[in-house]
Amino acid sequence: MKKLLAIVLALTFVLGMVACTQPEEQVDPNKKSDGVMTYAQYDAAKKGDAVVIEGFVQAKQSWWDNKATVYLQDGDGAYFLYEMTCSEADYEKLTVGTKIKVTGNKTEWAGEIEVDSGSTFEIVDTTDKWVATAMDATSLLGTDDLIKHQNKLVKFTDMTVVSIEYKNGQPGDDIYVKLSKGEAEYDFCVEYYLTGDDTDVYKAVGELKAGDVIDVEGFLYWYNAVNTHITAVTKK
Repeated sequence: MKKLLAIVLALTFVLGMVACTQPEEQVDPNKKSDGVMTYAQYDAAKKGDAVVIEGFVQAKQSWWDNKATVYLQDGDGAYFLYEMTCSEADYEKLTVGTKIKVTGNKTEWAGEIEVDSGSTFEIVDTTDKWVATAMDATSLLGTDDLIKHQNKLVKFTDMTVVSIEYKNGQPGDDIYVKLSKGEAEYDFCVEYYLTGDDTDVYKAVGELKAGDVIDVEGFLYWYNAVNTHITAVTKK
């Protein structure tokens, strides 16, 4: 009897170890609920069309007067939710990686494609979280393909600082950043509402000087041309 018990306990231990070493199930960032558009369908929709999308929260830019501005992404593309209807309590639930379903209208402002003010949302999943890895978009600078990745988390490497300028002339507001690659120059921005003046990235950008070479990461925002909202910098 003791021998049988020992065998049972040994088997239990082995099975437990096998279960513990099984790889975790990967979250599919492109899985959609019934009636939800794929990113390709959203991309093909015309401005003004009603849209229903799903994606994972990548960053919260601001909340004010029951309106939230949020960056959302799935495995194929990204979405900018401008002034989505959202209570302050619900805003706190929108942690990075949380999957939400959004109903609204597709629109454009100064070249930036977004889901317009007044959209509504519901949280789809609070357990299976997904966070995008920054896509290296350096080779796309100056090409027509760059805009196809609008609102994604991206990175650009070996960029040279041309100028740093505070919107109001001093810390406490947006920082306008001009970077160059080769002979071409590009506008970037530290968006105060996204990364306030108490964040590491705001302080780091404020200390950069013309001629510094950096790697930069951020969300591929558009304002008449590429105007990436910076979330991280690494000085070379």
